[in-house]
Amino acid sequence: MKERLHLNFQQWISPETYNLTSEMENHPSDRVALRWLSDHKELEEITYGELLKQANRLAGGLRDLGLVKGDRVLVMVPRRIIAYVIYIACLKLGIAVIPSSEMLRAKDLEYRLRHSEARAVIVWSETTTEVEKMNADLPALAHRIVASPTGDDSVPGEGWVNVQQLMQGQSDEMAAVETHRDDIAILAYTSGTTGNPKGVVHSHGWGYAHLRIASSLWLDIQPSDTVWATAAPGWQKWIWSPFLSVLGRGATGLVYNGSFQPKRYLELMQEHHINVLCCTPTEYRLMAKADDLGKHDLSALRSAVSAGEPLNQEVIEIFQRHFDLTIRDGYGQTESTLLIGSLKDAPVRIGSMGQSITPGLIEIINEEGQPVPAGEVGDIAVHKDMPALFRAYYQDEGRKEANQRGDYFVTGDRARKDEEGYFWFEGRSDDIIISSGYTIGPFEVEEALMKHASVKECAVVASPDEIRGNVVKAFVVLRDESLASPELVRELQNHVKAWTAPYKYPRKIEFVADLPKTNSGKIRRIELREQEKRNA
Repeated sequence: MKERLHLNFQQWISPETYNLTSEMENHPSDRVALRWLSDHKELEEITYGELLKQANRLAGGLRDLGLVKGDRVLVMVPRRIIAYVIYIACLKLGIAVIPSSEMLRAKDLEYRLRHSEARAVIVWSETTTEVEKMNADLPALAHRIVASPTGDDSVPGEGWVNVQQLMQGQSDEMAAVETHRDDIAILAYTSGTTGNPKGVVHSHGWGYAHLRIASSLWLDIQPSDTVWATAAPGWQKWIWSPFLSVLGRGATGLVYNGSFQPKRYLELMQEHHINVLCCTPTEYRLMAKADDLGKHDLSALRSAVSAGEPLNQEVIEIFQRHFDLTIRDGYGQTESTLLIGSLKDAPVRIGSMGQSITPGLIEIINEEGQPVPAGEVGDIAVHKDMPALFRAYYQDEGRKEANQRGDYFVTGDRARKDEEGYFWFEGRSDDIIISSGYTIGPFEVEEALMKHASVKECAVVASPDEIRGNVVKAFVVLRDESLASPELVRELQNHVKAWTAPYKYPRKIEFVADLPKTNSGKIRRIELREQEKRNA
């Protein structure tokens, strides 16, 4: 088995000296790299040549600030072309990027900046207020940089510098800093079952492996394609598809900076002749409900994939019926890349997660770390030698190893595998909540709720939902039971939104007299979770 795995892995191991931006340097300079569209139908395009020139100018400006290889920089920018410029500039300098959603609050930012010892933040002009709200002592943070629309080089106040100012007078040419394949490229934070988010370290070599797995075997991106991957900057899925897969393969990426509207999404696919589409299951579910779904011409679309959570069989069948197109599921984690999927040339089993990207790489294992027989439910686990597995949890020695059993890293999800090697999802083995593709840890929501004066105790679990897969539900014990009311529900929801990223707020709140606990006093979330499944 180990010899077979070793042979399969060889094609995914990068050269020892490797910078993942090198994959973006070899495309025709006049090819359109990105086509940006606002919800007001403003349109901008940029070629590969101009994109790299802008990134080189910004890299020169960041270097002049004193930022060097190995530094960490937190980036919080929306779906704009400048986001791509910033990421390329940082990575060419050997700077590790901390992807951060615009929905993060001051508390979230403080934790990431303190934990990572980041030397700079680069944020969009409309989100600088959360940075200004930070009260924590952050001795490593030396630079606050604002990105803004083209032509606006203003700054929000003292201590800030504008991206456009940094680019002025800099050369269009810059060679990438020499980086080893094991050097950190991305530091992505992901929710845990307890405590604060974990910092997941991805190396430049991870990027090499990802391009040869997800971009080719699953997305099937060709240089002539127009690709629309809807993930927003700030998430590892954006690194996966809109950024690395599109630019690494030399395709044209559609960047739509607008809210999700099913009809508008379908119109954009038709108008821009989208060839490859990567959406969340929630987006596909809502598009499938559109009254005029079949009226749209999606004949250019040849590859459509879904990731984040299992996609309903009914939705897949609707797209097959209307467009003769099969949406192919994919499964991976922040800690890896695509692990299981309906690959481009493989027969699709409707309802299945698909197959391992290579034989023996992903297994269903038992408590002893041994693969289980076909049909038996166990833990989804990835072989620890996989080149696209994360390097470590940042500043958390031993945590990665604690999640290993034998030769495998355990993902936290459970499934079974049939005789033909197709995986069938069973659910989470822990308390993590997956809602509309977002990964939400109960601790962060519970912590926010406990800061409200009316809350005595609470527990947060996943509650099944037809559209979002799951939603966050909070069981709340009040200090004064007489305060329970619909008004207090709304107040608690708004309280959570103000304290932490809004996507984490509990869409459902149930007031209860007490919570189920073990003899030692630990809350039994599993009992509440099973109760929600029974009531669905």
